[in-house]
Amino acid sequence: MASHEHYYVPAQSKWPIIATIGLFITVYGLATWFNDLKAGHPQSHGPWLFALGGLFLAYMLFGWFGAVVKESHAGLYSAQMDRSFRWGMSWFIFSEVMFFMAFFGALFYVRVLAGPWLGGEGHKGVAHMLWPSFEFAWPLLNTPDPKLFPPPREVIDPWHLPLINTILLVTSSVTVTLAHHALRKGHRGALKVWLGLTIVLALGFLALQAYEYHEAYTELGLTLGSGIYGATFFMLTGFHGAHVTLGTLILIVMLRRVMHGHFQPDKHFGFEAATWYWHFVDVVWVGLFIFVYVL
Repeated sequence: MASHEHYYVPAQSKWPIIATIGLFITVYGLATWFNDLKAGHPQSHGPWLFALGGLFLAYMLFGWFGAVVKESHAGLYSAQMDRSFRWGMSWFIFSEVMFFMAFFGALFYVRVLAGPWLGGEGHKGVAHMLWPSFEFAWPLLNTPDPKLFPPPREVIDPWHLPLINTILLVTSSVTVTLAHHALRKGHRGALKVWLGLTIVLALGFLALQAYEYHEAYTELGLTLGSGIYGATFFMLTGFHGAHVTLGTLILIVMLRRVMHGHFQPDKHFGFEAATWYWHFVDVVWVGLFIFVYVL
């Protein structure tokens, strides 16, 4: 068995290039899709480009992480590599925290500063001259220009679907922790049960989130075009939903690896990193529930 106690340098890889191409196609396709929707072009090729980019990314993730798993099973990784992986995952989660902090900051700016200024409050209340009849209140059911940005008829009641989703995600954070403890104790059966239950809870969350979006668009008039309230609502909850989707896929891959006998009680950082990520999306949702739905 090879030993690399100082530093392991992997062989040249095609995966970063494929990742770059996939990201470019995905973002370009999404931008094209949105622009065509705004322009009223029903035959947009944006969705096809977006799907193609997604396939590139899926191929990259499957191949790149598969190579990492093979290297680990070959005994090429040492304690130094384990520390590198931990630092890498820590910085990745930190970057994700900053990503969501930017959107929470935008929400704070609108609610505490920009909105009241447009309503005539504070030393910048001169902005009230733009819409003299506008009175700011949050949630924003009365936009300054209703013709340009029609406000929603209602907002989502936080004590129904959002509360259920909060319970689902908080419970899933407990079940994935129990799965981690089972792995550390070598209880493979309990590991499979708790991890499988976590995935079921995650899928339930995504299903309810999709139903909530359908209800918002069809019954409440709450859309991305509903002024700043709709924009911040869908940006925050939408990006979080994307992270939950990614986290669910990661957990499914972890379950598949567990079924194939991967991970040992004293060597399982891939699984541990997945639990870190899942706890992160759970904490973000708690913040969303409080600052987007309740307050």
